[in-house]
Amino acid sequence: MPSFNPKDQSQTNSQSLYDLTSLENNMSRQTAIKIGVDALYEAGSDLICKVCIMNGGSCCNGCYHLANGIGCKKRNTSCTAWLCGFLKYLLYETGLLKEWNDFWRQVPGQDYREDFTPEFFFVEKPLHMRRIRNLSEALSTDLQEIATKHIAIGFIITLREKIDKNIDRLNDCKKDPKKRIKIERNIKVLSSPFQRFQKELREYHLNNSNA
Repeated sequence: MPSFNPKDQSQTNSQSLYDLTSLENNMSRQTAIKIGVDALYEAGSDLICKVCIMNGGSCCNGCYHLANGIGCKKRNTSCTAWLCGFLKYLLYETGLLKEWNDFWRQVPGQDYREDFTPEFFFVEKPLHMRRIRNLSEALSTDLQEIATKHIAIGFIITLREKIDKNIDRLNDCKKDPKKRIKIERNIKVLSSPFQRFQKELREYHLNNSNA
């Protein structure tokens, strides 16, 4: 997922940033993409992507829509909806992953690095996200420190894929509590070096529990 910085970031709380989608059930393809891009920026995706790219982990390598020195020439619904393991972990820990997935399940025609999404389609559920860039900043700092300590080529990318795989496996064991506990423990072990992030996460949950 290439980093993207929307031009207008005057809104500081994205919790109600996407309420406009609840006013009309007929959504355009471009609106869905803009909603996704804005939400990713609010979540701090660019901060995490920067670390991944510095360590050879660009998820866009080989995509024919990617131009050298320009970036993405044709963003689509598929690549906007897709999350790498670190972004998936960020939304998982903040309780926003289901919110993200529920929204994008409504968007038809997603395919690998392209889409066949119609120009307009029906949606029922808007996307409500929080501004959590402070969490992403902490996580990106942790990742950069880990990359510095572990000189093995591809260490960060391997960690990202392991986290991604375990979070995906949680969806397959909703009716198996023992298996779910085991996977959650795996995620906890894999994310144990994220000390700055865990500190910010505790404050995040504390602030939201008092809201």
